[in-house]
Amino acid sequence: MTIEQVTDETPPSTPSPTAAATTKAAPLGSSVIPIVNKLQDIFAQLGSQSSIALPQVAVVGSQSSGKSSVLEALVGRDFLPRGNDICTRRPLVLQLVQTKRRSNGGSDDEWGEFRHLPEHTRIYDFSEIRREIEAETNRLVGENKGVADKQIRLTIYSPNVLDITLVDLPGITKVPVGDQPSDIEARIRTMILSYIKSDTCLILAVTPANTDLANSDALQIASNADPDGRRTIGVITKLDIMDKGTDARNLLLGNVVPLRLGYVGVVNRCQEDILLNRTIKEALIAEEKFFRSRPAYHGLTDRLGIPQLAKKLNQILVQHIKVLLPDLKSRISNALVATAKEHQSYGEITESRAGQGALLLNFLSKYCEAYSSLLEGKSEEMSTSELSGGARIHYIFQSIFVKSLEEVDPCEDLTDDDIRTAIQNATGPRSALFVPDVPFEVLVRRQISRLLDPSLQCARFIFDELIKISHRCMMNELQRFPVLRKRMDEVIGDFLREGLEPSEAMIGDIIDME
Repeated sequence: MTIEQVTDETPPSTPSPTAAATTKAAPLGSSVIPIVNKLQDIFAQLGSQSSIALPQVAVVGSQSSGKSSVLEALVGRDFLPRGNDICTRRPLVLQLVQTKRRSNGGSDDEWGEFRHLPEHTRIYDFSEIRREIEAETNRLVGENKGVADKQIRLTIYSPNVLDITLVDLPGITKVPVGDQPSDIEARIRTMILSYIKSDTCLILAVTPANTDLANSDALQIASNADPDGRRTIGVITKLDIMDKGTDARNLLLGNVVPLRLGYVGVVNRCQEDILLNRTIKEALIAEEKFFRSRPAYHGLTDRLGIPQLAKKLNQILVQHIKVLLPDLKSRISNALVATAKEHQSYGEITESRAGQGALLLNFLSKYCEAYSSLLEGKSEEMSTSELSGGARIHYIFQSIFVKSLEEVDPCEDLTDDDIRTAIQNATGPRSALFVPDVPFEVLVRRQISRLLDPSLQCARFIFDELIKISHRCMMNELQRFPVLRKRMDEVIGDFLREGLEPSEAMIGDIIDME
């Protein structure tokens, strides 16, 4: 389905946790989210060259807040690195794609694909996915807890997931360990803000229930990028380890730190569950039993559990994409037009020797015409903000050079005593009735020599301007021939330099003649 088809669809109803709303959102989600995923894969190849921000969900939280457990619960499989120290050391772009369940229901229903591996390399063993994440992380940042901002892109296909795209970011840490720099906390915060500062990014702020929500690192950094709380979804983890006699009802209702998109409470697997190989399916059943057994959480069904979090994320992301799609379509279309125009300006590829010769002659002819037009003031791309070309050269002669000559004081360093002494030296042992010419010539010759420096400076200004004109005359077509462009720069620079040397010599000769 194309972007045009998606934008012509009827907007879905306002997201709600009911089954009906989920049914309505699903067809649209299966249309727009894969389109955004594909755009993300394309733009990832451009790196920092892409200026178009795409809709996504960034997962933020402090170290050991339960981010990895939440993501694994959303997928239903163990696949993320585990440990007591920082585990997420590079941003992980996780694309969840819902597939149709096969009749045999075998293990080949679920698989993952990494974008850095050969295309369509399917990994069915999720332990192997974990090892590949660790290996790819270590390949870039080493094995001693280093952190980098280069993404790892992973797509998981499963009938047990809803279409969601998440970016798992490194957890906020306070104390550097291993090879981490002393300013690791500031670096991680800067990395997180680079993702969540864009209005196109939804923020999944993960906070453990056994910490003060008002001092949550995740909500604090989210509020810096989203002060109104319009793009932030709160996730309260580890509800089962809260102090006895306490509960998170007020937190989930938004009575402590209100968020427009609300909160969802979840129960994570503990480390013991992981060591005992307790499956996520069993953990989800235990989570449901926990909420049913706690009267404090009755009436909050739409705010509790991993299944509700998955539905909420899917619905909000679909609505978010729907709102942003028209502007996104317009920006991509404009970028395509600009790129097509630039591509067309480069011309066609010519492989024959005769064709290459003709193309080279065409480049040189266009260059000469452009240079002549700039000098004579006939260029179609005439600047209105500054002097350039022939007008700039005229300004150098008439304003800069003339002003520098006028600043030369003809009597500077010349006193009456100097003149009197020169006249006396010229008369010799006799007294003279008339002032002889020799002292005048001696004094004037010394003053005339002071005109040499401004004259040479003017010549260098003209040379610099001619070089600038040359650079401005390089056509867009030469962008695809960097070696030719570089060679033309060298030849033209040498040619102008060869003209500068005799010009400076001639200026010196004229001064000497005077």
